[in-house]
Amino acid sequence: MSVDKATSQSEGGKARSKAYFSIAVVVFIAALAWWMDPPWLYEWLKVLHVIAVISWMVGLFYLPRLFVYHADAEAGGEPATTFVVMEQRLVKVIMAPAMMVSWTVGLWLAWSGFGFYGTWLWIKIAGVVGLTVFHVFLSRSARRFAAGENRMTARQWRMANEVPTLLMILVVIMVIIKPFS
Repeated sequence: MSVDKATSQSEGGKARSKAYFSIAVVVFIAALAWWMDPPWLYEWLKVLHVIAVISWMVGLFYLPRLFVYHADAEAGGEPATTFVVMEQRLVKVIMAPAMMVSWTVGLWLAWSGFGFYGTWLWIKIAGVVGLTVFHVFLSRSARRFAAGENRMTARQWRMANEVPTLLMILVVIMVIIKPFS
């Protein structure tokens, strides 16, 4: 193992530990607040949900852009190796935790705020399921890139980059306008 690789793994391990610690703190605070059920809980969970969704969306927008550049990089070269590290950290440290928090808090908000009632809510949830499917596709693609088995061209990755945009527009319309109420 080279010195650069050891440093990358060490830094990655520290980042992962910080992410897990942060998740544990958030889960602990959420459980405590849920148990105590203070009047301010719902509004603060909305704040947490919006922050998690923004973080998740950033990853859903950025990872395909990294794939565009990675697809054009020479296999096995230094840029390709750097892209692998960036992609894996983005998925593991930002996207996956943000998606989990988005889903967990979002479902709680849907249940406590709306009782899962409203066509708009179910269309929104369908859009979030679409974002989750795209997230899984990107995660698997990151593993394929790491294994040197990319299946798409840079042009195809540019086009794939539009998927989260369309789904985000659907979700935002459902949340703000609430058609089909």
